[in-house]
Amino acid sequence: MEWPGRAEALLEHARDKIVVLDEEGTFRYLNQATADILGFDPEELLGENAFEYIHPDDRERVRSRFERVVAGREDRGTIEYRHRSSDGSYLWIESRIAELTDPETGYIVSSRDITERVRAERERDETADRLEELAAKADDVLWMFSADWSDVLFLNAAYERVYGQPAEGVRADPQRFLDAIHPEDRPTVRDAMARLSAGESVDMEYRVNPRQDYSRWVWVQAEPIFEAGEVVRIVGFTRDVTDRQRRERQLRVIDTILRHNLRNDLNTVIGHAEYVSEHPEDDPPAHAEVIHRTAQELLHKAEKQRRTIELLTEPVTPCRIDVTTAIEDAVAAVENHYPDAEIETDLPQSLAVCAIGEIGTAIRELLGNAAKHADEAPAWIRVTAVQVDGRAVVEIEDTCPQIPDYEYRVLTGEQAIDGVTHTSGLGLWLVYWVIDLSNGTISFETDDDGNTVTVSLPLATSEQ
Repeated sequence: MEWPGRAEALLEHARDKIVVLDEEGTFRYLNQATADILGFDPEELLGENAFEYIHPDDRERVRSRFERVVAGREDRGTIEYRHRSSDGSYLWIESRIAELTDPETGYIVSSRDITERVRAERERDETADRLEELAAKADDVLWMFSADWSDVLFLNAAYERVYGQPAEGVRADPQRFLDAIHPEDRPTVRDAMARLSAGESVDMEYRVNPRQDYSRWVWVQAEPIFEAGEVVRIVGFTRDVTDRQRRERQLRVIDTILRHNLRNDLNTVIGHAEYVSEHPEDDPPAHAEVIHRTAQELLHKAEKQRRTIELLTEPVTPCRIDVTTAIEDAVAAVENHYPDAEIETDLPQSLAVCAIGEIGTAIRELLGNAAKHADEAPAWIRVTAVQVDGRAVVEIEDTCPQIPDYEYRVLTGEQAIDGVTHTSGLGLWLVYWVIDLSNGTISFETDDDGNTVTVSLPLATSEQ
């Protein structure tokens, strides 16, 4: 094909591959960039069909597009495909097809090598896919919000498990995630949100998950993302640290109660031993009896502490347990120890719950406390078990003196345990931890007539 001299000079020095094809796709002209890009001498390809050099998987798509342009059914535009080079490898090419002024002359196709761009896009897509896969499988909640918290830009699947509310609802209304946060912690979280929007980093812990009575503790680290000096996004992660919080609290409890019991009981032992030493004439056997009884009680407390530590340190998994049978066994054990106690029961024939094996021990501890602390003999206790809203609810009523509010406020976390405010022993803590490890809850009601302890446990599923 002949071109005017100036036009041919421009075509030969063009960086893009420029060819002219007839209606069948036969090469009628190729510029020098053909050699630079594909490695073919332009003379080699003259008279060859262009579609034979296109990757088999792309060939029909490109041919169909060319035929539509020839037929006048499609305007010029770009198309991407793989083109064979002189060494047999394939390069990614982006081409634009246009009809020359004289249709009989042919169709001009300008092309450029986009192999590096396609490779970079693929690597980026593969990286994005890997990140998506990691995010989907991550135990941590990974999230991204707009700077004003009005849009959820990213939220992985772990959100619902940790926060206890559907991710779809938060995507529709981002402020709804505050509903998943313990009401007492929401002001602190709102303050942290404002600080992030203002450009500060945040590292904090708070309680979440209304489905589990806000009993889950999470650790959150978040950072503002800046563009041109302004906060445009906020990214962070949330990690469930409930087990760590539980262990730390357990250590504080055991340490406090151990020091309290040792101090009180050993003061009793030392006091009586010193008195006997100083007054040997004043009935030593009576003082020896006090020392012996106190030592026995201390040994009993040590054994209970050992059982508690075993419970807390050995792996436990909730399983299917008939709570009716557990209650009946606990009642029998307490009646054997306190034969005068009057224990009434109103129980279903069976009620399967998902709990750890020590749930019977916890119920026996609660019944034993009621029988032990009754002001008047015989002790009266009533135990019921019912199914309510998909959970098993066990109630233990007694006519004992009111349980001091600090006893159960410390248990439920409403009041911190310290050297002044603590429960009287490990018994109630053992109960609390068994129920907690069973994903249950415990609550207390007291009045002048006595106490009611309510234990709520998840029902067993058909698979358990």
